[in-house]
Amino acid sequence: MSRLPPSRSLPLRILWRAFAAAPPAPPLHDPPRIARLYRYFRVRVLYASFIGYALSYFCRKNFSTALPAIGHDLHFSNTQLGDLDLILYLTYGVGKFTNGILGDHLRPGPLIALGLVSSALCNVWFGLSSSLALLAFVWGLNGWAQSMCFPPCARLLANWYSRSERGSFWGLWNISHQVGGMLIAVLAGALTEHYGWRAAFFVPAAFCAMGAVLMLERLPDVPSSLGLPGIARYRQDPELSADGSELTEEPESIRQVLFHRVLNNPNIWLLSLMNLFVYIVRSGAFDWSTKFLVEVKGQRIGNAGFITGSFEALGIGGALLSGVISDRVNKGRRAPMCFAFLMLSLVGLLAFYRVPPGHPVWAGAALGLTGFAIYGPQFLIGVFATDLASPKAAATAIGLTGIFGYAGSALSAGVTGRVIDRYGWRGGFLYLGAAALLGALVALFLWNVRPPGPGQK
Repeated sequence: MSRLPPSRSLPLRILWRAFAAAPPAPPLHDPPRIARLYRYFRVRVLYASFIGYALSYFCRKNFSTALPAIGHDLHFSNTQLGDLDLILYLTYGVGKFTNGILGDHLRPGPLIALGLVSSALCNVWFGLSSSLALLAFVWGLNGWAQSMCFPPCARLLANWYSRSERGSFWGLWNISHQVGGMLIAVLAGALTEHYGWRAAFFVPAAFCAMGAVLMLERLPDVPSSLGLPGIARYRQDPELSADGSELTEEPESIRQVLFHRVLNNPNIWLLSLMNLFVYIVRSGAFDWSTKFLVEVKGQRIGNAGFITGSFEALGIGGALLSGVISDRVNKGRRAPMCFAFLMLSLVGLLAFYRVPPGHPVWAGAALGLTGFAIYGPQFLIGVFATDLASPKAAATAIGLTGIFGYAGSALSAGVTGRVIDRYGWRGGFLYLGAAALLGALVALFLWNVRPPGPGQK
């Protein structure tokens, strides 16, 4: 249970009250009213958190599309551009873990709103800057701001959707990644081509600032804050701990969540390692595709942004399909789909590299296949982590996998740029392909792992 910190500072106490998780409300006992409220708030949680997380991508992935113009205008090498992205991924990864721990104990709406507003301010500052050192500092701050957005979404999804439906509904929510990434790829490409790369940071900032208001107004806390029974009891879909005991609805301390449910689980560490390789592929394919299309395939930056959008557009199908199959066919086993989709991403990367110049449709299809494949494991790892750690530790567990994931993104940003400068684009694609293969090998060690169900120990 969240308690006020032992401080005499009135501003700190007021701030804590604004963010601390809502206390349980008096329990409701009218089944029709409980069912009505659950129907209403499950829809509201899904669409509001969907919009909030999609908007967060407007102030993060705009950089990837503006990359060629920034490099040309400010005379930055691929290594320098990669280092800018690396800074964001490092601060995002660390922030996702620390904010993940807080995310299990704070109200989702204010935390997401703070992340969106802070990210919007960083984007405006970035658009007004030119020196490499200042751009790196501001983009690093933006990574920290961005890390406030996902943990509260994980808390909401874990507490409003039960164990047996998690893959399907989280898959639906996960489309927010692709919608946000697809829209900003197209928007930032058009803004950069017609108004310059700085506009690709100012306009998305306005969208994020408006989205913060929506988050404050629309997002509730967990069901108990409204007097509703826990989702496991409501749907008669018990959530079990790793030892097979049924999870209670009593809140747990940060120490219990962090050490007992997350850090002592070896499968979560394996999952985190797989996430590192997944994010090398995901970030590398998206972040460098526009520049590859402009420099190697001869596309205008507006067209290249549109083609890059196919990575996100087809990723929607990959996330949905992997969630449904792992729920309904594999009965909660997530690793087989992770293995299959990582191998498919290797095929997509090879095809994208080999498409000859002058064939934008085939380039879009190959990049789309890569997005379709990599978004399967990218989505499933969050669900898998929640399965293993329980909803009480969802944000913390995903925060740990996120450290590894964004370490992978940092490796993708920093190493890919250096490899391209030294060995050309062929070397860059070999690096991404090797990551896909290594991620698939890690998935084999988790092949038969599934969340404990009724009667399992």
